Amino acid sequence: MKTVLIVEDDLINARVFSKILSKRGGLGVKHTENVEEVIKIAQSGEADLILMDVSLSRSVYQGKSVDGIKITQMLKSDPKTANLPVILVTAHAMEGDRENFLKQSGADGYISKPVVDHQQFVDQIIALLPTDDHEN
Repeated sequence: MKTVLIVEDDLINARVFSKILSKRGGLGVKHTENVEEVIKIAQSGEADLILMDVSLSRSVYQGKSVDGIKITQMLKSDPKTANLPVILVTAHAMEGDRENFLKQSGADGYISKPVVDHQQFVDQIIALLPTDDHEN
């Protein structure tokens, strides 16, 4: 089973995403907003994809406040985690934000909150999951 790591500081959102992914997508789910933990999970290969909230209000790394863009940059610049797909999630979607966020962070995809179309949400995530086996 593939596992999605949800990095999200809003527990309600995290629960909703988690439920959609496990029920509808048949995926395993982990959740944390702790940056050290995100990096540890990413490096250990415990997650196949990261769903990264852009505006993490409480996340701190090495004494500095960091957001989802910064964490994604850190993951993408580390050879151990560079190939792990990251999808940014944000409620602040203005025209042009999407391109900026993707360019700045090096993320692989982008989802706006609130998620209205659950199937599309799942499809978008499954499309980016690494396929190491041939499914018929």
